[in-house]
Amino acid sequence: MYASISGFGAAGGADLPGYDLMVQAASGLMSLTGAADGPPYKAGVAVFDVIAGLHAAVGILAALHHRAATGVGQHVEVDLLSSALSGLVNHASAHVARGVVPHRMGNAHPSIVPYEPLPTADGELVVIAGNDGQFRILCQVLGLPGLPDDPRFRRNRDRTAHRDALRPLLVAALAGRTSAEWFRELRAAGVPCSPINSVADGLALAEGLGLDPVVTVDGVPGVRHPIGLSATPPRYDLPPPGLDEHGAQLRAWLAG
Repeated sequence: MYASISGFGAAGGADLPGYDLMVQAASGLMSLTGAADGPPYKAGVAVFDVIAGLHAAVGILAALHHRAATGVGQHVEVDLLSSALSGLVNHASAHVARGVVPHRMGNAHPSIVPYEPLPTADGELVVIAGNDGQFRILCQVLGLPGLPDDPRFRRNRDRTAHRDALRPLLVAALAGRTSAEWFRELRAAGVPCSPINSVADGLALAEGLGLDPVVTVDGVPGVRHPIGLSATPPRYDLPPPGLDEHGAQLRAWLAG
């Protein structure tokens, strides 16, 4: 049993190199990323390299399960482009099912409003009303109790149709306090929201929530594996190898 990962598959794209940025461009992700009136942007990390690796791991586990049951091995094949199209989820599905051509919307969501960063007195805060109840609570906290009864904003589909009218009202209300102040109030009320953190802030948040994001092995710090297993938790036995630490062994192995 073996697995292979390519950029564009083993048929027509076998001769194409596979770099994450190429696949972000080729799959359509970049056409969705960025401001509506600006250029396309790539994601901040090599997202499809990661997704393809995860797909390969899932495929290997499925093949191992099949082999354990039948004794038959197989070839597990994953390519970056297919992983990318799968990773476009609702955008790719909407196009396949209904011919919808998605477009760049900045940080807004095509079918949920509000679902984006909104400016405050000192920065921005991600604010989400994932359902009508959350929107009603949001408006109460912002001092806009009558807004959910406005026919333009009563249901999510109404808010989506009138997002250009709703956003300025929310922005005006949020302008009266800082991001930290609104975060405390909205979080206490149960409204999904988040400050826009740096990576350092994100690690500190995880630490404060008891997620223990950093592990240190032989003095070398790293990011903890995200999967927790109650009976067989991940082990961290060895640090990353030093420069050419295993070079001699690898060269000997390659030489046969």
